[in-house]
Amino acid sequence: QFVQQWPPTNCRVRTKCSKPRPLQYFTIHGLWPSNYSNPTPSNCNGSKFDDRNVSPQLRNKLKRSWPDVESGNDTKFWEGEWNKHGICSEQTLNQFQYFERSQDMWKSHNITEILKNASIVPSATQNWRYSDIVSPIKRATKRTPILRCKQDKKTQLLHEVV
Repeated sequence: QFVQQWPPTNCRVRTKCSKPRPLQYFTIHGLWPSNYSNPTPSNCNGSKFDDRNVSPQLRNKLKRSWPDVESGNDTKFWEGEWNKHGICSEQTLNQFQYFERSQDMWKSHNITEILKNASIVPSATQNWRYSDIVSPIKRATKRTPILRCKQDKKTQLLHEVV
């Protein structure tokens, strides 16, 4: 599963995020290896995170696409994602390939741009139906996304697109 998150919702509900203000575009939350026949991989005994496997060029890309919006410690966030999820993919993707693939998927499935092209932009006064959001994403990606929302007072806020 490839999951993108909306940082303002994450920070609004959590109320504890790094400064400056959360980014105004969808960022990567994670790439979690699975498939329909085995949604929970069992071979998750790969190599632990090694910061040397994240080249300076890739690091610069990931700081934009996969930042840690909560604490601001990107490297620690990437380490946690690799150690929890990435090692499950190590038979197919090594650490560098895992992060590079995530970056490529983020660029090719730019949820922020997909929604913007459908005139769906963040607004404190505008509400959208589930289908308003799903339809343009499905058209662009050829897949039906799963939307995850978080409750804030009486409002449902879009949090993740899976």
